[in-house]
Amino acid sequence: MEMNDAQGSTLPCGRDIETVWERPSPRGGDESDGHDPGCEYCAAARESLAVLREVTGELAAEEIHPPAGVTARIMSAVRAERGRHHMLLLPSTEPGEVRVSEQAVAAVLRSAADSVDGVRARHCRITTTETDGAVRVELTIAVGYRGFHSEAVEDVRERVRAAASARVGVSLVHVDLTVEDLYDAHHQRDEASGL
Repeated sequence: MEMNDAQGSTLPCGRDIETVWERPSPRGGDESDGHDPGCEYCAAARESLAVLREVTGELAAEEIHPPAGVTARIMSAVRAERGRHHMLLLPSTEPGEVRVSEQAVAAVLRSAADSVDGVRARHCRITTTETDGAVRVELTIAVGYRGFHSEAVEDVRERVRAAASARVGVSLVHVDLTVEDLYDAHHQRDEASGL
């Protein structure tokens, strides 16, 4: 079977399949282009095309009902996606704006807090004031009750400020730390080492 340009194929009798599609049944005994109305190739193509027309007609007529709760799931995903894309405006000397995801900044700041011995970052909330764009951070942490020293909270504050400045490019006007939980740091180290 030879190919007839990008549109489709030519039947062995020489007729283009699109012509057979446009003429689902032979008109009387005489084809306007002189082609044999009893052509076996055209008849086989018509039969296949008739099945295709029937199936596509059934599909087009079928009423489709979405599964229960699909709208609620879609809206939930949209709200979650919107929450992921809160952007923080970064100071820049170049023309235009530079923005970074607040979620990405929060990950950097939590990592900085985690770098202090006996501290684990939990939740990080970043806010900016509308008037001057000053950046404030609220960070909740868990501390190991064995070996935790009082200076650790101030260490966390300093490392979070340093990470914000060096890795993100913003200066924090306020870092609010809340200790919300205690954990046994020695016990978890023992579990991690398999003891």
